[in-house]
Amino acid sequence: MSVLHIVLMAVPVVFLMASVVIATKAVSRGKSRKRSLLVQLAAFGAVFALCLIFPLAAGAASDTTAVDVAKANASGIAYMAAGLTTGLSCIGGGIAVGKAAPAAIGATSEDPKAFGKAIIFVALGEGIALYGMLISMMIISNIG
Repeated sequence: MSVLHIVLMAVPVVFLMASVVIATKAVSRGKSRKRSLLVQLAAFGAVFALCLIFPLAAGAASDTTAVDVAKANASGIAYMAAGLTTGLSCIGGGIAVGKAAPAAIGATSEDPKAFGKAIIFVALGEGIALYGMLISMMIISNIG
């Protein structure tokens, strides 16, 4: 791997880290937290767009055929879909378990007989993450 490749891979990481440092310093100097969050989201969106557009343009500019480029783009988008499926379902499952588990503990402390009913709701929240992982495995198995 050449030095140019390493530098090009490090640029988005350095940019995002610099934006985090700038935002935290702005908040510590008394700037609005909401404005700093919006700046962070804009920086993340810009880096995401650049990281998505540049490989597509590089693949289109090479001497490969259009079919090869289309297959490469489709498999890349499928991997992104699998990652988003897993990530978002785990976030949703975490939110569900975070809300249901304290309620289940409270219900069990008041009435120990309610444990069976309460744990079902916690397990349903964990099931969301498992379904997301299953769907992402199905997406990855169909790439090719």
